[in-house]
Amino acid sequence: MPLQPTVTAAAAQDATAIEDVIGSQLEAFTDRDIDQAWTYASPNIKRLFGDPGNFGMMVQRGYPMVWDNTEVRFLELREIAGNLWQKIMIRDADGGLHMLDYQMIQTGQGWQINGVQLLPAPDVGA
Repeated sequence: MPLQPTVTAAAAQDATAIEDVIGSQLEAFTDRDIDQAWTYASPNIKRLFGDPGNFGMMVQRGYPMVWDNTEVRFLELREIAGNLWQKIMIRDADGGLHMLDYQMIQTGQGWQINGVQLLPAPDVGA
C-alpha cells in the first residue's frame, strides 16, 4: 500500500505504536483507570493539568466521547508542520460518531499524546 504523501516512511513504521498508545488510553478511560490513562499523556499535558484527577475531569467534561467510547476506528496518520496527527472516528455511549485528531510526540517513554482536537462531525448518510 503506498504511503500518503504527507506521511514519511519513518512515521508509517510508528503507526502501530501510535495506535497502541491511543487505544490503550481509551481502554484506560473505559476502565476508569485515570492513573493509567495519565501515563499516555505527554509532559506538556501533564504540566497543563498537574495531576491525573484534573486530567480525568477535563476528559470527562470536555471529551465525553473519549470518556465513554464504544468503538474506535483509526483513520489516517498525517504529518503537519513537523507534527504527527492520528485521526480517529469514535462512537460514544449513545451511538453518536465523532472525529478526533490526536497530536503525537515521541518522548523518552515512547509515543505520547500531546493534544486532542474535536473535528467537524463525519458526514454519515442514511
